[in-house]
Amino acid sequence: MFKLLFLFVGLLTLVLIVWHIGPGQIFDAAAQLGPIALLVMLIPSVIMYVVEAYGWKVTLGPSAKGIPFWRVLAIRTAGEVVNMTTPTAYVGGEPLKAYLLKKQNVPIVEGLASVIIAKTTMTIAEVLFILLGIALAVWLLGGNDSSGQTVAAALVSVGLLAFGTAAFLFVQRQGLFTWLLGFLRKIGLKIAYLEAREEQLRSLDRTILAFYRDNRPAFYSSTGLFFLGWMAEALEVYVIIYYLGGPAMALSAISIGALSVFIKGGTFFIPGSLGAQDGGNMLLLSIFGYSDVTGITFALLRRFRELVWIGVGLLCLALAGGSAAAIREGRADDLRNSS
Repeated sequence: MFKLLFLFVGLLTLVLIVWHIGPGQIFDAAAQLGPIALLVMLIPSVIMYVVEAYGWKVTLGPSAKGIPFWRVLAIRTAGEVVNMTTPTAYVGGEPLKAYLLKKQNVPIVEGLASVIIAKTTMTIAEVLFILLGIALAVWLLGGNDSSGQTVAAALVSVGLLAFGTAAFLFVQRQGLFTWLLGFLRKIGLKIAYLEAREEQLRSLDRTILAFYRDNRPAFYSSTGLFFLGWMAEALEVYVIIYYLGGPAMALSAISIGALSVFIKGGTFFIPGSLGAQDGGNMLLLSIFGYSDVTGITFALLRRFRELVWIGVGLLCLALAGGSAAAIREGRADDLRNSS
C-alpha cells in the first residue's frame, strides 16, 4: 500500500515539475540530441557496470573462480534491476545474485557472503565519493546561503551513513548473524526461520570473517573498483551536460554526480526514487548555475539510461534462468541444505 502511495506521489511530482517548466521547452532541449549522442551517453554506465562487476568478482570465493566474467556481469546486472525498481534500500537484488550464483554451482553460503562483502565495499566507496562531492561543492560554490545549507545537511546525513557503514563492518567482523541471533534472544524474540538455520548462519559468518582475515588485498581492490564505478557517474553527468549545451566542467560533474547519488540513496523508500531523484537533480543543477530546463532534461535523460539498463537486466535475468518466484520457493531450501 505504502509502495503504491510513494510511487503515485513520486510520479505526480515528476509530472508537475515537467508541467511547470513546460513540456515544449524540455522537448526542444532533448530534440537537439541525435542517436549518436544518446549512445555516447550510455558509455559511462557501461563502464560503471563492468567495473563494479569486477569489484564484486574479486570478493567471490574459490567455488566461483571458474565462472567467466561475462556471466558474473550478467548476474550482477540482473540483481541491480531488482535494486533499481523496488523500495528495498537497494538491497532487494542481493539474494537474487546469490541464488543465480548457486545455479553456477556456487554454495549459497559462499554466494551470500560475497554479496554482503561487496555491498559493504560498495557502500564504503559510495561514502568516499559523496564526501569528495561535498568537498568540491564547498570549494566551487563558495559557501553561499542556499548551497551552504544544502552542503551542511548532506554532511550530517553522510556522517550518519559513514557511521552506519562502519558499524555494519564492525558487526560483520564480530559475526553478523551470530550477533543478530543473540540480540533477538536477549530481547525475548525468537524467529523460527532463523533459529532453524542457526548453523548455516554461523557458517555464513565464518565465511565472511575468513575473507576479512585472509583477503585484505581483495577487500581494498573491491573498494577501489567500486569507487571507480562511482566516478563513472560523474563522467555521465559531464557527458549529458556537454550534449545539452551547458558548460561541462569536470569538478562540477564530480560534485553533482556524488550529490545525486546521495539524493538517490536517501529516497530509497520510493520505487525508483521517482520524482524525488528527478527534482533533486534539477535542484542540484540549478545550484550549480544551470537552467531548470537543463536540469529536468538532464534528469529525464538519466531516466532513459535506467530504462535501458532495466531492459538489459531483465534480459540477463531471463538468460540466467532466475525469477522472483523461484527465489521465494528455493532460497529456504538452499540455505537449509547448505553447509
